[in-house]
Amino acid sequence: MPRLAVNGTELFYEDSGPGSTGQTIVFAHGLLWDTRMFAPQVAHFAGRYRCIAYDHRGQGRSADDRAKSIGIDTVYQDAVALIQALQPGPVHFAGLSMGGYVALRLGVRRPDLLQSLILMGTTGGAEPMANAPRYRRMNMVTRWLGLGFSADKLMLGLFGRTFLTDPRRIEDQALWRGRLVANRRSIWRAANGVIEREGVAEAELARIAVPTMVLVGDEDVATPPARAEALAGMIPDARLVRIPQAGHMSTIEQPARVNDAIEAFLGQFQR
Repeated sequence: MPRLAVNGTELFYEDSGPGSTGQTIVFAHGLLWDTRMFAPQVAHFAGRYRCIAYDHRGQGRSADDRAKSIGIDTVYQDAVALIQALQPGPVHFAGLSMGGYVALRLGVRRPDLLQSLILMGTTGGAEPMANAPRYRRMNMVTRWLGLGFSADKLMLGLFGRTFLTDPRRIEDQALWRGRLVANRRSIWRAANGVIEREGVAEAELARIAVPTMVLVGDEDVATPPARAEALAGMIPDARLVRIPQAGHMSTIEQPARVNDAIEAFLGQFQR
C-alpha cells in the first residue's frame, strides 16, 4: 500500500506511471470518499497521462489525524508537498468538492505547480451560514455513532435523482452507500475542516491564470449549478460545463460524460 510521508502525515496514493503525453493529472476527492471515486477517470486516462490519485489526511487509506478540525489550508499544504515529492512537473489538478477547495488554493498560491485546474462540484465560498448548524448536528452524530445514522440523508444530498431512482443502478447505490457507512468514525475531524473553511476571495480568484474548467452536475444539490456558474464567472476565461443527469458525485454517476468533458478540455494541451 503506497504511502508518502509529507507535511507531518502519510498520504495514500495511486500512481499509474508515465503516460505517452508526458503530462500528469492529479485527482483530489471529496469529503467522505477516497481515490475510488475517480476510478473511471483513471481507467480512461491512464496510459496517455500519468494519473495520481490520493486520499486526504484523515480519510480513505491515509493516516489519521488528531486535530479537532483538519483545516483546508493543512490539506492544501499536503497537496503541495505531495506534488513536490512525486515530481511530476506542472500538473492538471482535478478536485471534486473538498478537492476543489484545495485546487482553488493551488491556483491562487502555487500556479507554478499547475498546467490547469479542473474544478468539479465545488465553490470558492465559505460554507453558507444557513447550512452550518445542520451540518454540525450531523457531524456530532457521526462522531459518536458513525455515519450509518446519516447515510440515507447524505445519499440524497450527494447523488442526483437520476442515479438514485434508476432501477438499473441499485447495486451501485448499495456499493456507494456501503462505502459511505464504512468511513472511520474520526471522519468528523475532516468534516469540521470543511464546515469551518474560509472562502477564497473574489479578488484572489480573479488572479488565477491557468486554464480552468468548472464542471457541475445539473442535479447537484450540494453545490447547485448557480454556484458553479458564479465561480466560473470569477475566474478569467474559465470554461463551464454542466453534466446532464448528475448530482454532486458526477464522476460516479455519469463517468463517460465527465471523461468526455475532461478529454475536450485537455485537448488544448495537445497542440
